[in-house]
Amino acid sequence: MQQQGAAALTPATGLGSRPSLTVKTSRVCTTAALPPLCRCGRRHLIGSTTATALLPLLALPSPAASPVDPEVMLERVHPARPEWYEKFYATAMDKFMKPYEAEIAQYKSKLFSQLMTAGKNILELGVGTGPNLKYYANADGVNIVGVDPNKHMEEYARAAAVSAGLPPSNFTFRRGVGEALPAEDNSMDAVVGTLVMCSVSDVEMALREIKRVLKPGGLYIFIEHVAAPDGSFLRFVQGALNPLQQFVSDGCHLTRETGEIIREAGFSSLDLNTTRLSTAFILSPHVYGVACK
Repeated sequence: MQQQGAAALTPATGLGSRPSLTVKTSRVCTTAALPPLCRCGRRHLIGSTTATALLPLLALPSPAASPVDPEVMLERVHPARPEWYEKFYATAMDKFMKPYEAEIAQYKSKLFSQLMTAGKNILELGVGTGPNLKYYANADGVNIVGVDPNKHMEEYARAAAVSAGLPPSNFTFRRGVGEALPAEDNSMDAVVGTLVMCSVSDVEMALREIKRVLKPGGLYIFIEHVAAPDGSFLRFVQGALNPLQQFVSDGCHLTRETGEIIREAGFSSLDLNTTRLSTAFILSPHVYGVACK
């Protein structure tokens, strides 16, 4: 995702707005109204003659399996890339995502305003360079755990935390992945993830982990780019560029149906919306919203 964020491969192109879609599964949690707007793993394991012998080591655990150590899972699904690549990628995310962040700011402000009353313990999956910290770091006594597999994101994230007025003691950076979050069961009041599910190895497993670490009634706040509608020209372009995108953007997938996967994850309440952005053509379709454990 990094885990947080994906750099576009094509020039920015404006797109017309589309009608907003909202899906609500229940009313267990109450969330603030979201702005009315219009509609995403890691590198694939390559088979070989020895693949069968390696399956016990490479296979991800089933939902019923015992929890996997976060460090073990980190090395399993996101082993360290070359030092130069991880450093370059962190720098690129810090420098080149500013136009995107400017356009998405109005949505983030509305979504993250709900965290001011959600509690004090927040885990951000795919914290990246910390572009979200300014939206909720000023809440009294908030403690934030930023999780990202790229160790070079820490420098930028800590600088963003300081800029947002967050005391250094209230921000912890941990290397990790969504498939095994470095947090205890029922320990978080909220989990935040923006532009991260495009890059995890197993979206369903990451969502189960989010539900595991959330307290009862805790909030999962998300913004993700997703696949364009089947049969559209944009979906064709996404399919053609998907292998290259995964290679240059740290495993980012362009054709994931993340919104549908979140809807089927079993949250007690879900407010799911769609929109299109103009700052990145192939990343234009987005889903965003709030789910409640």
